[in-house]
Amino acid sequence: MFKKILVANRGEIACRVFRTAKRMGIATVAVYSDADARSPHVLMADEAVRLGPAPAAESYLKADLILEAARATGADCIHPGYGFLSERESFARACAEAGIAFVGPPPNAIAAMGDKIESKKLAKQAGVNVVPGYLGEIADTDEAVRIASDIGYPVMMKASAGGGGKGMRLAWSEQDVREGFEATKREGLASFGDDRVFIEKFIESPRHIEIQVLGDQHGNILYLGERECSIQRRHQKVVEEAPSPFVSPEMRRKMGEQAVALARAVGYYSAGTVELIVSGADTTGDAFYFLEMNTRLQVEHPVTEAVTGIDLVEQMIRVAAGERLAFKQDDIQLNGWAIENRVYAEDPYRGFLPSTGRLVTYRPPAAVETPYDPPRHGEGGHAEHGGGGGPQTVSSEETPLRQRSALPPPRPGEDQGYTRVDDGVREGGEVSMFYDPMIAKLVTWAPTREGAADAQIAALDAFRIEGIGHNIDFLSAIMQHPRFRSGELTTGFIAEEYPDGFQGAPASPELLKKLAAIAVVVDMDRATRAADISGQLGGRIYDNAERVVTIGGESHDVIVDGYDRGLLVNFDWNDPPLDVRHRYRPGDPLVTATIDDQPFHVGIARTRSGYRLTAHGATHDVRVYPKHVAALAKHMIEKVPPDTSKLLLAPMPGLLTRIDVREGDSVEAGQPIAVMEAMKMENILRAEKAGTVKAVNFAAGDSVVVDAAIVEFA
Repeated sequence: MFKKILVANRGEIACRVFRTAKRMGIATVAVYSDADARSPHVLMADEAVRLGPAPAAESYLKADLILEAARATGADCIHPGYGFLSERESFARACAEAGIAFVGPPPNAIAAMGDKIESKKLAKQAGVNVVPGYLGEIADTDEAVRIASDIGYPVMMKASAGGGGKGMRLAWSEQDVREGFEATKREGLASFGDDRVFIEKFIESPRHIEIQVLGDQHGNILYLGERECSIQRRHQKVVEEAPSPFVSPEMRRKMGEQAVALARAVGYYSAGTVELIVSGADTTGDAFYFLEMNTRLQVEHPVTEAVTGIDLVEQMIRVAAGERLAFKQDDIQLNGWAIENRVYAEDPYRGFLPSTGRLVTYRPPAAVETPYDPPRHGEGGHAEHGGGGGPQTVSSEETPLRQRSALPPPRPGEDQGYTRVDDGVREGGEVSMFYDPMIAKLVTWAPTREGAADAQIAALDAFRIEGIGHNIDFLSAIMQHPRFRSGELTTGFIAEEYPDGFQGAPASPELLKKLAAIAVVVDMDRATRAADISGQLGGRIYDNAERVVTIGGESHDVIVDGYDRGLLVNFDWNDPPLDVRHRYRPGDPLVTATIDDQPFHVGIARTRSGYRLTAHGATHDVRVYPKHVAALAKHMIEKVPPDTSKLLLAPMPGLLTRIDVREGDSVEAGQPIAVMEAMKMENILRAEKAGTVKAVNFAAGDSVVVDAAIVEFA
């Protein structure tokens, strides 16, 4: 077994690998850029080596610097994580030449599967279903138009070396091809150093399902079930689950056997994923097609770990060390259901635009203790998800399969599910513009799919992030959505269910009543604290227990009665009161409560006339007044927000790469006005309505802040 492992990555995946390595008794080495000098993965490792400046091209993508760090620290193996160098054949080969084990597949397998054009040819030869398309090199836009017309619209244009949703464009017409082909080439070149593009048929009503494979260096290759990854935005996965609500046991077997056949054809070992696109309209179980093979650990690997009880990182390390897999295909059993939500630094209320900045508040929900990752309380005032307990050598020959669990096995009578948080940030840290915007992965397990979704909603309510935009409300809304609950998923789910953008999850009358009750009891608590320090300038002020609370456009007269266990909140004397017990101190970002003995978490912020409460996928402004003040407050004049309809505002901080208009130009609704680049993605800014350009305030090459007025219209 290895003595010391270097992780050639950052953030949550570096922390994730370190946890397993520490449990196995392997010393750890982190590498970091200047932007990550104080990041959790650096603090978690036994040793850390600086690579260079913040841009990835000058740090995490410098293979020679990483190999030099491994030699300097005596690391005998390197785990690449995902992204960066994880799928670079040259890096795997350089590790071998340096006498350092690469914790991943052999270089020839990476090369074979890394080229999407060649990989499809290999898949076809191995007997794997492939999507109809053109796999040759495409010279220019005119040739792309001819090919797309021959295949038949809609088609998907993809960068050959692409991944992670970058370098992909969907085209429904010739105009879409002409507008998107060159942009796809540019994204491929900028992100992957390869501007080749291929075109294939777009499967309508598609589901994105992937098969986890695991092989050793002795010819043993297994499949570990499937993951449903259909809920995506701009081809970037948002929600993943295992197993899929669509896949039957027979379909799982067919998919798994084809995935193993492909892996065997390229001499694959270590963990890998075969991605498939499946026709949601198919009832035979045969309409699935090969998309690509990811020759690395996937972001969503925790859901497979949850339902199989196998620590994939541990298995990758053991395989790299030359060990045989200690289990066979018949040992793989899927138990219960797991869902992963990716918490991103993006604002769903502003069209999912990237958000960067400091994590003023970062408090994830408490994670259930796991064999390799016991939560401990320490820095930052929240549960840290790593360390603790000291390293311990574990032998796969001695340990039963279920006990080598990446999540704890179900306990007798357990029916509420449990939670796991994989993150690589901490309170006070910064989400940088240089790297992926993912903050954390929230994973829940339960015996049933409905239970896992319910556990997600509860955990998302308890997740507090302030300082940057985030998608927690949006994730909660998905978990509650009737279509998600029914399992009728396609890759178009978000576009179809939120065509006009996201405005928050709808709230039931019962939820609004609970939120109103929380606002009232918190306000009563505040008033009581104020009374405790009054009397210094006169007689003590006593507050009565009557309030008028306004939420969702409706006002309610509320009376609060105290008793020895909590408070009874009365909305209507004809209905039973709500029994409310809570823990809250002024300034806390979260109210932890029970209402009628049911747990309830609510994000809270004080406003001028009440509270801003966040729960179940939406934020609600609640006004709370004593009864005599409410009678006067209704005469207050509402502040009207400024009119920005004649401004093109920067929707995010970023680089302005192009301005397409000049002063005096006439524009039509939907016309491209400018192009911004953020998080390595191009964003086209369009005119919302027809008008005339009055002023252009910035030029191409300028960096702009969010809400900067780029163009003014007359």
